[in-house]
Amino acid sequence: MIDFKPSINFWHDFKSNQRAGMWLFLGSRKSLQIVRPSILQLIFWGILGGSANTLFSWLSSGGAGQFNSQGLVSYALWPFIALIVGIFLSQRIDNTRLMLVPAVLWLVLDTHIAVLQSLIQYLLLQDLLPDWVYDYLPIVFAVLFVWQSLAVVWVFARELHWPWWERGLIMLATLFVLIVWQISARDQPIWKTTESPPSISEQAFYAQSQLLNQTLAKIELGEFAQTKWYFLGVAGANYQDVFKLEIERIKEQFDTRFATFGRSLALINNPETLEKTPIASKTSIAMALKRIGQQMNPESDVLFLYMSSHGVRNQFELSNDPIDLDNVDPKWLRSALDQSGVRWKVIVISACYSGSFVPALQSPDTLVITASAADRDSFGCNSDADATYFGRAFFEQAMRDQNSLKAAFEQAQHTIQKWEDNQGLTHSEPQWVIGKNMELMLPQLEQHLFPQAATAHVNSAPQQQDHPTAAGVF
Repeated sequence: MIDFKPSINFWHDFKSNQRAGMWLFLGSRKSLQIVRPSILQLIFWGILGGSANTLFSWLSSGGAGQFNSQGLVSYALWPFIALIVGIFLSQRIDNTRLMLVPAVLWLVLDTHIAVLQSLIQYLLLQDLLPDWVYDYLPIVFAVLFVWQSLAVVWVFARELHWPWWERGLIMLATLFVLIVWQISARDQPIWKTTESPPSISEQAFYAQSQLLNQTLAKIELGEFAQTKWYFLGVAGANYQDVFKLEIERIKEQFDTRFATFGRSLALINNPETLEKTPIASKTSIAMALKRIGQQMNPESDVLFLYMSSHGVRNQFELSNDPIDLDNVDPKWLRSALDQSGVRWKVIVISACYSGSFVPALQSPDTLVITASAADRDSFGCNSDADATYFGRAFFEQAMRDQNSLKAAFEQAQHTIQKWEDNQGLTHSEPQWVIGKNMELMLPQLEQHLFPQAATAHVNSAPQQQDHPTAAGVF
């Protein structure tokens, strides 16, 4: 016979039930010793559980969509089943106070789990957890949901000394029902978003080829014996605005501060730019590189290529639904660069595992910078950001403060590590790999990228009384 404690007052019962839920999570029969069932507790925990699950559903939808009453009805089905089980058990052992216990315990544990899930979901939305967590969270959440019901069955089966065969049969039946319900109810969340399939308008479809040709036609010729910088920006993933915003801002920075106007272009995958900017694909990237190679002076001009997107090892993501785009891999990018005829290159890749591109891209005439090592994530690519960690630290801060790419890289490296330490993230370890020829040539090339560097070069050069020595131009 289970002897339940009598009710004292609402808040005392509330605290006792909260502790009972914690013991239930551990599968302990102590939860039955301290639980204090009552109609008021059942109603109150039902409201808390429904509210916590609504919050979790809203966070899971990203704050979008609308309230779905059917989802709340589906949620309420489980405490109702627990109540039916309680009625059956109370009649079986002739203890009327047992009637509310399964429902109260289930609601208490479910409320705490929903609050935990909401916290985790919030941290994900704020990009405060590692990206690999996304792969395991659905499994963790499903296990928690299944366990909170199995735990109720488990503690009652042990307390009431059911035979092993009956205990196993009920546990298996409960598990089967939970899995079937989880699969069937997936389409009925409490906060539901209606996703429309991605599409491309007729105007955008026909405009893309014209946009690319017009953009390539605007690339200006280089000048003989005058070093000019060319800029190509690639925003790979279309489902997060951070890459579009970053490429647009950096292109503007190069055009205004580094004098690449007329010699710069951006390839962007984003729904907002389909009718005004060429998309980023392997075809458009290869055509852009080839056009830049045709227009530039290969001996004196230099290309700055910046690519920003998501990535995995040896893959840089290109996505623009409903268009099926191939990702960029290191060997293809090296081949496209070689075929372009561009000699002097500064290649910067901002993506997770971007360091895996270094072996294929490094050459005597190339500087390769990546936002992460070959086995590391990079950070800051959440939906609310306007720049990745690397883009903000390197372009928006370091390249405004420093007069050389090496100094800018070292400052950005230090800044990113500090941000990662503050948030408890694994260091991304940005990479810098420079070829021998580029290492000798870069200081001369930088005089035409950083105005301050050219001025410093002039001021530090030996001077004669009537004929000051000007900085050399390659």
